[in-house]
Amino acid sequence: MLATLVQNELVKIFSKWRSYIGFLAIAALIPLVLWGISKTGPAFERDVTRSLSGGLMVVGSVLNGFLATYLIMNFLWVHIPFLIALVAGDVIAGEGTSGTFRIYLIRPVSRTRIVIAKLFATFLYTILLIGFFALMSLGLGSIWLGTGDLVVFHQGVLVLPEHMVWGRFILAFLFAAGAMCVVAALCFMFSSMVTNAIGPIIGAMSVIIIGLAISTIPIDWFANIRPYIFTTYFDIWQMVFYDPIPWDQIGKSLLVLGLYAAGFMGVSYTIFVRKDILS
Repeated sequence: MLATLVQNELVKIFSKWRSYIGFLAIAALIPLVLWGISKTGPAFERDVTRSLSGGLMVVGSVLNGFLATYLIMNFLWVHIPFLIALVAGDVIAGEGTSGTFRIYLIRPVSRTRIVIAKLFATFLYTILLIGFFALMSLGLGSIWLGTGDLVVFHQGVLVLPEHMVWGRFILAFLFAAGAMCVVAALCFMFSSMVTNAIGPIIGAMSVIIIGLAISTIPIDWFANIRPYIFTTYFDIWQMVFYDPIPWDQIGKSLLVLGLYAAGFMGVSYTIFVRKDILS
C-alpha cells in the first residue's frame, strides 16, 4: 500500500511543469559553467601552479573534470535548495490550493500513510535531482575536461591522487543529498502549514539565507549559535576531500542534520494529521 502511495505521489510531482525546472536549469547551467572553466582555465591553472611551485614540480594540467566538479558543487549553498523548494513547497500546499484533499482523504488510507508517502516522494525527488547534478557535473566534466589528480585548498594546497578521487566524490554527493533532504523536510514542513505553495518557498529560502548568513559572517556573537544551525553543516560534502577524512566531524554534522530533519518531519506530521480540510 505504501509503495503504491509513494508511486502516486511521484506521478503527481512529475505531472507538474515546475518539477522539471531544476533538471532543466542544471542541464543548461552546468555545460555553460564547464565551457567557461575551459576557456578561463589557463589563468586559473597559473594561479594554482604558482601556489604549488614552492614545494612541488607540476607535470601536466591540474585543470580537469574533478576540479571543475569541486568548484560547481558550491552551487549547493543556495541554488540547489531553491530548486528543491519549488517542488517540496508544493507537495501539500498544492493540493490545498487545488482543493483535492477532501476527495483524497475520504479513501480508506490513514493520514499517517499519506504524509509518509508524500515525504518519501519528496526525498526521492531530491535524491534524483542531486543524482542528475552529479551526472551532469562529474560525468560531463570528466568527458569534457578529462580526469587526473584533484587539487583542493584546505590548510594550504592538497593534491588527491586520481585513484582516490572517485570514491571521495561518491561520498561527497551522498552527504550533499543528505543535507538537501533536510532542506526538503524544511520546505515540506512549511507546505503542511498553508494552502499556497508560494509561502513555503519564500519561507524556506528565507530561513536558509538567514542561516547561511549566520554561518558564514565572522561576527563573534554569531559564533555562539553557529553550531546549532543546520546551515552550518551544509559543507559536510567538503570534508570528504580533507586528508585524513575527519569522520568525527562528519558524524557530528550528520547527527545535527538528522535531528533537524526529524524535527521538521515531526512538525509536518503533527500539523497534517490534525489539519482541518475545509476545501
